[in-house]
Amino acid sequence: MGNLITSTDRPVYSNSAPLATAVPDSLAVTKGQNAHQALGNFLRARRESLDPARLGLPRTGRRRTPGLRREDVAALADIGITWYTKLEQGRSIKVSARALAAITQALQCTDTETAHVFALAGMSSAPSIAEKPGCEKVSPVGQLILDQLHPIPGLMQNARFDILGYNQAFQRLMNVDLAGIPKSDRNCIYLAMTHPVWRASMSDCQDAIPRMVAQFRAAMGEHLHDSLWEKQLQRFMNTSSEFRDAWQRYEVRSVENQVKQFHHPQAGILNLQLTNWWSAPKNGDRLMIYVPVDEESKHRLELLTDLCE
Repeated sequence: MGNLITSTDRPVYSNSAPLATAVPDSLAVTKGQNAHQALGNFLRARRESLDPARLGLPRTGRRRTPGLRREDVAALADIGITWYTKLEQGRSIKVSARALAAITQALQCTDTETAHVFALAGMSSAPSIAEKPGCEKVSPVGQLILDQLHPIPGLMQNARFDILGYNQAFQRLMNVDLAGIPKSDRNCIYLAMTHPVWRASMSDCQDAIPRMVAQFRAAMGEHLHDSLWEKQLQRFMNTSSEFRDAWQRYEVRSVENQVKQFHHPQAGILNLQLTNWWSAPKNGDRLMIYVPVDEESKHRLELLTDLCE
């Protein structure tokens, strides 16, 4: 986790720039190759060009080949390793646009590379960003990191404030069973506006909502005409007058580390330092960790852990 990037030293990345450059010749179909073989060769070249450390992947075991392993790509794309291996071997197998989009995202492909992948797969065009899979979730590696943070609260969130993953300590802090909430409602802005227990856990809710709205507006500036973002915005607007009022202020704010105060009905007031970490800056997913800033908050966090075990 040493290569994660905090909000205080996060560099600027182009939306289309990959973390590493694939072999240029892999964009061409060499003589004698069929499209399946060309697709497999490109995916392998792209996979081997990526630095696992830059993607926040742990260095477990001995890597016999450079770059990512097939297991890494399968886990990041949430697909089967056997199926992906056949695809990379150039076999003639059925592949959906959704699965192919997930693979190009896992491989950090540029728009040009993504279009090339879809052309080799015999599809007329690659889906736009708005058409890429919307059912996102934390990777197995991300969930492992969250679980290892215990008893420190942590969650993984995307740029639209959707909650991708969380640990038990975070659920206890918010006094909310996230597993019992529909995935479509697991969004920090939406819950702050609609969930009474979630709101009660946020001591600064009246200030926090305008701040999150300003951060959402700033992030949406990079996703104009993206249907996922537009649908999210419309849902917020339809749900809450608080959101509508804050949206009309036209404020923009960047994501920043800060001290946040929470209130738990049994543990009391907790002052926690929020630190944001990005493991893959291209997609905007960030790990949010809450650490006590004083001895009293540390004691109350320990008390909260004892109360819930």
